[in-house]
Amino acid sequence: MVLSACGSNDGGNKNASGSPSASAGASPSASASQAGGAANLKPYKLTLIYPGSIPKDMALVQDEMSKYLTEKINATIELKPIDWGSWTDKTNLMKISGEAFDLIFTAGWFSYGQDVSKGQFLELSDLMSKYGQDIPGILGDDFLAGAKINGKLYAVPTKKEFAQGFGFLLNKDLVDKYKFDITGIKSLEDMEAMFKTIKEKEPGVVPVVSNRFANTWGAANYDGKISRDSKELKVIDDLTDPKFIEFRKRMRQWNLNGWFDKDVVTSDDSDQAMNMIKARKAFAIGQSLKPGKDKEMSVTTGVPLVQVETAKPYTTTGEAQGAMLAISRTSKDPERAMMFLNLLYTDPKLLNMLDWGIEGKHYVKKSDNVIDYPEGVTAETQGYPSPGGWMFGNQFNSYLWANEDPDKWQQFEKFNASAERSIALGFTFDETPVKAELAAVGNVDKEFQAVLNAGAVDVDSTIAKYKAKRDAAGYQKILEETQRQLDEWAKNSKK
Repeated sequence: MVLSACGSNDGGNKNASGSPSASAGASPSASASQAGGAANLKPYKLTLIYPGSIPKDMALVQDEMSKYLTEKINATIELKPIDWGSWTDKTNLMKISGEAFDLIFTAGWFSYGQDVSKGQFLELSDLMSKYGQDIPGILGDDFLAGAKINGKLYAVPTKKEFAQGFGFLLNKDLVDKYKFDITGIKSLEDMEAMFKTIKEKEPGVVPVVSNRFANTWGAANYDGKISRDSKELKVIDDLTDPKFIEFRKRMRQWNLNGWFDKDVVTSDDSDQAMNMIKARKAFAIGQSLKPGKDKEMSVTTGVPLVQVETAKPYTTTGEAQGAMLAISRTSKDPERAMMFLNLLYTDPKLLNMLDWGIEGKHYVKKSDNVIDYPEGVTAETQGYPSPGGWMFGNQFNSYLWANEDPDKWQQFEKFNASAERSIALGFTFDETPVKAELAAVGNVDKEFQAVLNAGAVDVDSTIAKYKAKRDAAGYQKILEETQRQLDEWAKNSKK
């Protein structure tokens, strides 16, 4: 059972374990620093757990953040990044052992639903109404609805892109060399003439690298087991969907044309694919897109890139849950953790310290919201590479780098507003009733998905075998349970 976040009768001045978090008679608020409010709070050290490497200057940034937070909410902070490869093992051990910590990164694709079902995170509605009053107005209803599970909020989503665009990043030098007109590209068919040219005229360059594009295509066309084209909350078996079969046959033809890299069946690692882009050995890579993605990745790869969209932006629950911060059930002061969260959405100074480090040391301002490296500092030599601005708070308050479009955040607002919303936005599937079946089906998926995505096998015969094995593993039970939960969710949310 999830613990009540603010169940005490003293106006919320006790944490979940009943110990006082503020002096008697005080009523801390999200703006505790006003009118001397911070002085009425007992000192407290917050801990923030998130995925990433430990930067050389983390202690310096942590100290600067702590000085600032002491003024605001009488708190210091300990930053505790955990590398991606060790994340699952280390955080699971923390949760199983009941280790005390305050805030942790989570996401729909990163065990959010499972952790909620295990009671690891506090429900946040009461805490937000008392100590995070600014957050709902900044995020808006869609973001909050998409982050909820069974109508309850257990993590606060980062305000960033609220949709995925879909298409490719292309090597701009080759686009220019062959005078490709990319302005009118809207579909996969439109891409094929370019791939044909690259295959014929650039023998050392792979037209399309990695089979990850098939996953991107899936995200553009399905919300879980609901087709994007569907007007009703009806699950489908994608292996019987004509759209799914047609796409796999296209991938089969691309493979026969020699347009994929030779390791396409196993090249689903994004670093491996990007290394080919960096080495200028690949022309195109399938990607989820957002405004300015090509500029961001041009900096990362050192290769000038341009982006083309082959499917219009789409918003599912996954986008709302794409990056979030939750308050642990073991937090000794969840009220203070929520005050900190509120600051991440309202206070640009704090957010940019967490995102980019210390002004003058890790970056210099070129204007109010545009930054660059200090003289003599490069991306390779800086002491505080960003832990991931996309992970925290209100990204629209995050400074832009000098190479980025100064209108980036305005473009994000338009992008978010223009995206098509899934009819199942806000639905989160509870895997518990079919956990065994999902594990069995997952093993079948490993046998067939990669070869189909890569176009490495005959489509019709492979899908027939795939479907038979998946059904034998319990796939129909998963579909039935998904439909049952969807119907219940629709009833409760009046869909």
